[in-house]
Amino acid sequence: MNKILVIIRREYVQGVRGKAFIVSTVLAPVFMFIFLVVPALIVGLKTGEPTRVSVVDETGRLYQPLREAVLSGPEREAREREAPPGVPDAGGMRDAERGIQTNFVLEEVPARGRALEEVKAELSRRVLDGKLDVYLVLPADILQRGEAELYARNTGDMITLSTLEDRLNRAVIEQRMRDENISQQRVSQLSKNVSVSKEKVTAEGTKRDDGGSFLFAIGVGTFVLIAMLMYGQAILSAVVEEKTTRIVEVLFSSVDAFKLLAGKLVGVSLVALTQFTIWALMFLVLALYSAGAMAMGGMNVTLPTVPPQAYLYALLFFMLGFFVYATIYAVIGAIVTTEKEASQIVVPVSLFPVIAIYLAFPVIRSPGSSFSFWVSMIPFFSPVTMLVRVVTETPPLWQIALSLLIGVAVVLLMIWIAARIYRTGMLMYGKRATIPEILRWIRQT
Repeated sequence: MNKILVIIRREYVQGVRGKAFIVSTVLAPVFMFIFLVVPALIVGLKTGEPTRVSVVDETGRLYQPLREAVLSGPEREAREREAPPGVPDAGGMRDAERGIQTNFVLEEVPARGRALEEVKAELSRRVLDGKLDVYLVLPADILQRGEAELYARNTGDMITLSTLEDRLNRAVIEQRMRDENISQQRVSQLSKNVSVSKEKVTAEGTKRDDGGSFLFAIGVGTFVLIAMLMYGQAILSAVVEEKTTRIVEVLFSSVDAFKLLAGKLVGVSLVALTQFTIWALMFLVLALYSAGAMAMGGMNVTLPTVPPQAYLYALLFFMLGFFVYATIYAVIGAIVTTEKEASQIVVPVSLFPVIAIYLAFPVIRSPGSSFSFWVSMIPFFSPVTMLVRVVTETPPLWQIALSLLIGVAVVLLMIWIAARIYRTGMLMYGKRATIPEILRWIRQT
C-alpha cells in the first residue's frame, strides 16, 4: 500500500508542478472563451455598408409598414407587448445591440405604368453593377396569398435575408389586422406571447426548472471528453516513454505491475481533478461577476440551478469516466511500440464520449425508459447518461448505485487486465503485439 501511495504522490506532484499544467490551467479558459464566444460574435458580424434594399410594392400599402418593421427591428414589437396601453413606443433599437448587425437602407421603386418585368430587369442591372444588394417584389395579392419575391446578389447571407423575411411577415400581419379595423395597440395585445413557468415535481414538492441541470450534465460529459484527450494522451505518452527508455525494467524490480499502473492512474486522475476544479471555480467567479454586472445594469438575470446532490454524482461519474478511458490508454501504450502507432488506435476510443453526449438527448426525453436504463449502465456512457437521468428525473438509488458498481468493477477488471498486458508488453521491443499474444499475456500467471 505504501508503494502505491508513493507512486500516486510522485505522479501528482510531478503533474501539478509541470509547466504544461500551469500554462494549460491559465490559458485553457481563455482559449475556450475564444472558441465558444468569438465565433458567435463573428457569425453575427456584418462588414461593409448597410444592406441596400429596393421594394416594388404593387399593393400601394405595404411599403411604409415594411419600412417601419425593418428600421425599428423586432424590439419595437416586444416593447409594445410589454408596455401598458396608451404608452407610445420609445423608438427602435439597432440590431447591433443584440450582437447581430443587420442595418438596412430602404427605398421604394414605383412601377409608374411600366411592366413588372421591365422594373425587375432594371433592378437586376443595379444589383449586378453593385448599386443595390436586394430587391423585393410585393405582388398585389400578397395579403391574400402570402407570397413575395426576393432577389439578391448574395443569397448566402442567411442572417440578413431571414431578418428581412421575418420583418416582411410582421408587416403583412399588421396590415391584415388593420384591414380588419383592428388597431395597432389591439394587435400588440392580442399577439402577446404566453410566458410558461416550468415546475419540476419532486417528492419534496415542486421547484422551478430553468434547464440548468441538463446543461450541467452535458458540461460534465464535455469535461470527461477533454480530460480523456488531455490526460489520456499524457498517460499513453508516459507509458510509451517508460517502455522505450527501459525505465520500467527498474520499476518492475521493486513494485508489482498492478500497483504501478493503479498508482499512476490515481495520481494522474488527481492532477486532472485539481485542474478541472480550478477551471470550475474560475467559471463560477466569472458567471457570478457577469450576472452581478448585468443585474446592476437593470437586467433580470438568474443563474441556472443545479440540485446539490448532482455535484457529488458529477464528481463520482467524472472519476469513473476518467478511469475507464485512462485504463484503455494505458493498455494501448503497453501494446504499441511508438506514439505514432498509438495515435492510430486511440481514434475509435475518443469517439465513445462523443457518442455518450449524443445519447444524452434521447435519454433526457425518456429518462425512465428501458433504453435509458441500459445505456446508463454501460461504463463507457454512464458518466453522461446516468448523470442526465439524475438531474432530469432522478432514478431509484439502486440504479445509480448499480451503475457505479458496474463501472468500478469494470475499471478494476480493466486495470487487472492492463497490468498483465503492461507487465509483458512493456518488456517487448521493436515488435507489434498480435491479438493472440495479448490474450496469452492476460492468461499468464
